[in-house]
Amino acid sequence: MLSDPIAALATPPGRSALAVVRLSGRGAFAVAGRVVEAFTAAHPRRATLATFHDAAGEAIDRGLYTVYPGPASYTGEDMVELSCHGGLLAPSRLLASLHAAGARPAAPGEFTRRAVLNGKLDLVQAEAVGDLIDATAPEQARAALRQLEGALSRRLAALRESLLQIETLLGYEIDFPGEDDGPVPPERIAAALHDASGRIGRLIATAPSVERLREGALLVLAGRPNAGKSSLFNALLGADRALVTEVPGTTRDTIEAGTDFLGWPIRLADTAGLWESPDRIDQLAIEVSRRYLAAADLVLLCVPASHPIAATEAALAVDERTLLVRTKADLLPPGHGTALAVSTVTGEGLAELRRAAAERVFGDRIALGDLEPALTRERHRTALLHAHAALTDAVPHLSPTGDAALVSHHVRQATAALEELLGTIDVEEVLGRVFAGFCVGK
Repeated sequence: MLSDPIAALATPPGRSALAVVRLSGRGAFAVAGRVVEAFTAAHPRRATLATFHDAAGEAIDRGLYTVYPGPASYTGEDMVELSCHGGLLAPSRLLASLHAAGARPAAPGEFTRRAVLNGKLDLVQAEAVGDLIDATAPEQARAALRQLEGALSRRLAALRESLLQIETLLGYEIDFPGEDDGPVPPERIAAALHDASGRIGRLIATAPSVERLREGALLVLAGRPNAGKSSLFNALLGADRALVTEVPGTTRDTIEAGTDFLGWPIRLADTAGLWESPDRIDQLAIEVSRRYLAAADLVLLCVPASHPIAATEAALAVDERTLLVRTKADLLPPGHGTALAVSTVTGEGLAELRRAAAERVFGDRIALGDLEPALTRERHRTALLHAHAALTDAVPHLSPTGDAALVSHHVRQATAALEELLGTIDVEEVLGRVFAGFCVGK
């Protein structure tokens, strides 16, 4: 049932000062009344102190409850949020009492799913809820919040409205064929299709950079053994994760860790030194390093500032995905600094390196700022590719001998792709995939 009362823990289980249990659905207030002493729904959005009881009437905790009558609630249904003491026992007993009183356990993401079904959020906004929860860097959270506030949804809704207007124009063309070339000039329909196709194309173009924003850009430290890669890795992380010694070839296993540069999410990888070695283990480590280099969004090629750049390093440095970093700058004599020279001893150049790397991998998003909403999931890109292809298929039928009904068919396909993306049509399978990764309290 889509409106039966559900309950779930909305905060992570474990030792904490407080825990929040969420209750929603038709009959939620009746369920709460069986658990909360002197429960009343007369004071919405006001925290009320009360004692919570189990099915036998025994007091299990004393805490706060807040009532949210539907439809003015997160789910659009009657909702109650109950705050009890944290830990494992009190929240689990409170949740068990609500289940015994008539609420069933919520499925993953079911609260947000109901919000979508009740028109409180569209599907794109619902995905942003999950992205905001999963964010590990400030720019990830910022992008998710913009999406939750409807930046992308408004752009998609405007596109859908444009396509519906084109369908209306085509309807006139179909209903009044051959009447002075029809009541609508074909050029007007062609211009509208071209405009809609261009707007969709600009959104599709944001997908690669946003994938890096969601997953974190992969920055790989590469170079000869003892080039200062592990020291730089630790310095950029602000923690000692990689073993650092004066012995060349200390790093054999690639180490990966997450951080952020200027708020942008980064996956930093410290790899084995690139050199020719007869040792089988060294060869395997170098092969792993090369796989990381192939997958990198940006390679930080580390060359000690006091060393000349070797031919193999120069060949790597010309790749547009490579940023040359001169390490161990503290060993240079005064006045012999080089471009993008860093020292993990003095901290020289680290801020400049973070800035340069962030601009290289996220420069397009930095330049756009808040001007252009962006796609955040492969589902978005796939739907818009379908819409774009449908509009492309419509163009050949716009000729004087073309069939307006076929144009209308392709435009309707494009509209349907946008409606599936927003969740405005019945897309049960899509809903299931979207909410499968949510926690039960959302």
